[in-house]
Amino acid sequence: MNPSRRQFITSLTLGTAALATAPSLVQSAVAAPLPLSCNSYSWLTFYERAGKQWMNDPDASMRDFVASGFTAYEPSLDSPAAAKTLAPLLKTYGLTMPSIYVNSSLHNRAEADTSIATALAIADAVKPLGTRLIVTNPNPIKWGSAENKSDAQLDEQLRNLDRLGAALRQRGLTLAYHTHAPEHRAAAREFHHMMLGSNPDHVKLCLDAHWVYRGSENSQVALFDVVKLYGKRIASMHVRQSNGGIWAETFSPTGDIDYNQLMATIRQLGVRPLVVLEQCLEKGSPNTLDGVAAHKADLAVARRVFV
Repeated sequence: MNPSRRQFITSLTLGTAALATAPSLVQSAVAAPLPLSCNSYSWLTFYERAGKQWMNDPDASMRDFVASGFTAYEPSLDSPAAAKTLAPLLKTYGLTMPSIYVNSSLHNRAEADTSIATALAIADAVKPLGTRLIVTNPNPIKWGSAENKSDAQLDEQLRNLDRLGAALRQRGLTLAYHTHAPEHRAAAREFHHMMLGSNPDHVKLCLDAHWVYRGSENSQVALFDVVKLYGKRIASMHVRQSNGGIWAETFSPTGDIDYNQLMATIRQLGVRPLVVLEQCLEKGSPNTLDGVAAHKADLAVARRVFV
């Protein structure tokens, strides 16, 4: 499994935007169209390939982001201080930040208390910037390890995930639970336990379509079953395409995942999630476009598929 965004989180100290929305992103999504957003991790992979570091020069990075045409940005943030540095940058470039990604470790109570306190402090810092959706993917026991959490650890994580969601809801914010591949091992026991055991009012779903697909051993059947089971709780969706199991350089509705069918299914459920483009690179991905050109192409296609 490729390193996740949380392994790069210390380099992602900047993000984006001032957005005035209704108190709940999930509630407002039904009434008003949401922007097409873009996650910082995709830019990080394009910058890495070019021998650069995303946000090493914040102005240069944001100029590239704006040049691609995106106006909404989802950064990964690891502290309130990192969040507070965003405000002038967001204002300068006219970007919105409807959602952020926050790291968490919830399967151990002592770590969970610290993790929840940090997440809430970050949430308090970004709420004045217009953010209404907090995305988190609880850490595995060890990155790169095949070790699964015990039942006791899953029960502990569930309690803490729900606790975080309840605290965010009291602040007028929404928690969206996100997964990578590990949560879909062993009959997806971790994923299903979080979804079935949590209060739907406290914990929504950030459907990362490709991680569900890859974590289920490249199964679109599994992905669509997740939508059938939990579709009403989808508050946001991370989208990425692959061909033959390898991440494509640009997004397309057709490939390993049929996004036209996926969106038709989601629309039938009457939900309108925040769509966040995250077309990242990995070993074997094509190398024909720079970051700006690739993201510009992503946005053009995404407008036809998701808007």
